[in-house]
Formats: sequence, structure tokens, C-alpha cells
Amino acid sequence: MKLLRKILLPFSLLYWGITRVRNIFYNNGTLKSWSFPLPVIAVGNLSTGGTGKTPQTEYLIRLLKDNYRVAVLSRGYKRKTQGYILADADATAHTLGDEPYQFHKKFPGILVAVDANRKNGIENLMKLSPDVILLDDAYQHRRVKAGFYILLTAYGDLYPDDFVLPAGNLREGRSGAKRANIIIITKCPPNLTEAEQENIIKKLKPAKHQQVYFTFIEYDTEIYNSSQAISINEVKNQEKLLLAGIAKPQPFFKYLRQENDICKSYPDHHDFTEKDIEDILKLSESRIIITTEKDYVRLAGRLPDNRLYYLPIKSSFIKDGNNFNQTILNYVGASTGNNKVYNK
Repeated sequence: MKLLRKILLPFSLLYWGITRVRNIFYNNGTLKSWSFPLPVIAVGNLSTGGTGKTPQTEYLIRLLKDNYRVAVLSRGYKRKTQGYILADADATAHTLGDEPYQFHKKFPGILVAVDANRKNGIENLMKLSPDVILLDDAYQHRRVKAGFYILLTAYGDLYPDDFVLPAGNLREGRSGAKRANIIIITKCPPNLTEAEQENIIKKLKPAKHQQVYFTFIEYDTEIYNSSQAISINEVKNQEKLLLAGIAKPQPFFKYLRQENDICKSYPDHHDFTEKDIEDILKLSESRIIITTEKDYVRLAGRLPDNRLYYLPIKSSFIKDGNNFNQTILNYVGASTGNNKVYNK
């Protein structure tokens, strides 16, 4: 792996240079960024994935949905449609993409839309008068200037330790972190010590205006399907097929796996084919199948409902969660968005 990185390093330098120039052009106004007269929060990362954007976006939805009309805008990765799509009763994982469809099913009271052109997507959403728009995975989408940026980086895979593509997994140079208002280290051990937290903060070298928080993934105590919930303790010793099509499935497997369980992984956002379904049924035999919530929205209806379940997760703060909440509520409550007039 080290040798491969050395071989790819010249290409990474070229990629870094291109993204660096692009960011300079956006920063100095050579390339136009569009601002909007309402609160816009962008959630994203510097790396190519696996930092926990979905549970963090869901955290924000829960925080805001009871007091504000919340809209979520995503590009709809790997969907089968094009352009702007607003989720409705006919929406599916194919029309929206798995993560936006998960938001739509899980939080029916919010607006969910997809559009690779975030500017166009926001313009369309504004016709529905949202109070706040959450941009899912839009940290590098400089054409829209959000009013607030949340940057995620995973514990054990911090952006200061990584390289730009293709030698590493960063979409842009580490200096891109300077745009963030808040940096969250995700997927931490729940018992991460104060000393370890301080060491990570020193490595990140945040600016004075940046707040740093630490979160961990909290697994539900039950698994679910369309009609019932079952305690994990009840199925713990049953033979199971654990199925995941996410970027880093190891923690999911580790949380559920027992000695006789089978683990089957697919690439992130995998589009399950009929052959895949046949293979899963053959591999599982009579076992129950437990998958991630993101995979469930693509597998529901294609595998036996009485055997297919999903395990929800959520993001929880190790400490100072109330401070994070108040920072977000203060920003949204001010109702000033970017403090700029939106220009067509």
C-alpha cells in the first residue's frame, strides 16, 4: 500500500493543485458562490466517505423538526433519475437514492429533495417555504455558499493523516477544513478519554472560531422490519446473516456477530441485482437477515419480510452535546441565513 501511494503521489499533487486553484477562485470571487436568505447548513467531509454523514444529518433533523419546517437536499447518489426530484408518496430508493429515501421514510414531516445542482435544488425548495435547509454531503459544493458548515472526520481515519486522491481518500487538501464552523470526530469509542481528545484536537489544529466535538455511533437495542420490532437479545444467539452495503461495515458486523453468523458485504450504495438477491437467499438458508437501515430501503420487498430486519443507528455526543445543540439553534433561530441578499 505504501508503494502504491508513492506511485500515485504525483497524480495526487496534480489533483491537489486543481482543487486548490478551484478553492482560491471561489474564495476571491472569480467563481460565483450563491447565498440564500434562510439558514443553510452543509454537512460533509474531506474524504470520500464512511464518516457517518447520515446519522449526523438525522441528528440535525431531530433537533430542528419540531420547531422548524426542515428541508433536506442531497444529490441522490446512484439514483435512477435526473434533475430535481421532491420526495412524495411514490418515491423510492431508485428515484431518490438510498439515503434521501431513508430520510423521507423516517421523517415524514420534513421536505426531502435531490438535485446534483444544489443551487437549483435550493431554488425549488424555497418555493415550499422551508425554515432551514440541510445540505447532505455538500462540503465541496462551492457553487452554493452555506451559512454554516459541519465537517466530519472519522476516528482512526482523520483527515490530517490522509492524502489527496488518488494516493489517499481526500477530495481536497486539508486546508479545506478551514471553511468549517464545527468539526466533529465521528465513530469514536464511547469511552474516549479527555487526553485522547486533546491529542486529536492538537492534530487537527482548529482555528479559533472552530468548535470541535466527539461523537460515537449508538446502536439500537432492537431490530425492525415493516411490521415488528425484536430485541437484539432475543436474536443474539440465533444463527444470522449479517448483510451490509456501506463504506465501512466492520463495526456493524462486530456489534451483532456471534460465532455461527455469516457476514456478507457489498460496496457502498450497492445496487442489488436479481443475482445478488438469489445469492443472499441461498447463503442465508433459513436464517434471519439483519442489514443496515440504508440497505433495508433497497432490499425491502425483495427478500422475505418475515426474515429481513434492519438495525438503526444514531450519532451521540461524548460530551458537550448541549453546546452543539445551542450553537445550531442559535444559528437557525437568528433567521438571517447568510446575511446576504440572494441574487439570481
